[in-house]
Amino acid sequence: MQALNVLPMPVLVIGEAHAVIYANMAAENFFQSSVALLRRQRLDDLIAFGSPVLALVEEVHRRGASVSEYRLDLGCPRLGNERIVDVFASPLPNQGPAVVLMLQERTIAEKMDRQLTHRGAARSITALGAMLAHEIKNPLSGIRGAAQLLEGSISDSDRMLTQLICDETDRIVKLVERVELFGDERPSERDAVNVHDVLDHVKRLAQSGFARHVRFNEVYDPSLPPVSGNRDQLVQVLLNLVKNAAEAIGEQAIDGEITLSTAYRPGIRMQVPGSSDRIALPLEIVIRDNGPGVPSDLLHLLFDPFVTTKAQGSGLGLALVAKVIGDHGGIVECESVPRRTNFRILLPLHQRPGQAT
Repeated sequence: MQALNVLPMPVLVIGEAHAVIYANMAAENFFQSSVALLRRQRLDDLIAFGSPVLALVEEVHRRGASVSEYRLDLGCPRLGNERIVDVFASPLPNQGPAVVLMLQERTIAEKMDRQLTHRGAARSITALGAMLAHEIKNPLSGIRGAAQLLEGSISDSDRMLTQLICDETDRIVKLVERVELFGDERPSERDAVNVHDVLDHVKRLAQSGFARHVRFNEVYDPSLPPVSGNRDQLVQVLLNLVKNAAEAIGEQAIDGEITLSTAYRPGIRMQVPGSSDRIALPLEIVIRDNGPGVPSDLLHLLFDPFVTTKAQGSGLGLALVAKVIGDHGGIVECESVPRRTNFRILLPLHQRPGQAT
């Protein structure tokens, strides 16, 4: 059975009384438990009460043949609110009542499709960013200049109003400049980047400032190969995600925790838009926090421009994250339940000249 460890899909072997007698490495990741812990549990403990997967196992016992079901929801507090999977169940020859369960998570493909939508949404405001830069920033400079000239000829009480004009003008300019970033379609320099160096740099920046109140954990795969990317842009993206995680936890939390993890996940491929080529995305970076989580009604819109959970947020930070990761040929996704929010980035390997993808 050790050969099953190379499969990228979760595999369980279920024995008598629904006891788990084997789990591969992908199943460990899916259920967020070690093999030793999984083998001390029953299938009923791992999935939602009354799940159709239990009936599927019984049907395999009854028919003595393979059975498949598509788009089953395994969602529960342990796994997250929505985990849509295709389930393939087969009897294990010469092993009595043992049944092999293989799970294929549908949300991976659906999230990849949503990434194309996120990229389209980011590109759709490219022209808006260019227009704002030209049509709005110049008049704002005139408004600010006029307010400064007025300060010398008005009373102290009215000077508060001119200061308010200057402050609000500066705030609008900063917002326009952030939108303008979406219009930057110039190709950036790419090189082999060690993601652990980037994560260590981001952690140092965070711990010296906005995340002083948070404890950091690192779960790195030391053998992870380099990613092909722009180091400065990756720092910007990861710093944005860590900052969001720290703000979600809040400064008053006494047990705030952010986990930075990396892993090699073979088997995930994505079609390049406008081409029949498919690229592998085996490099995984996860930013996890134990904050209150993202509201479920915003989760599927989180990477769209101007969508935010912050009272003073512009809603452009995560849209920019999606654009930068998309420009790197990768995808970013979010899974969130209270006390467990994961932002997962999947990126391609660095390819040497002449090396096949």
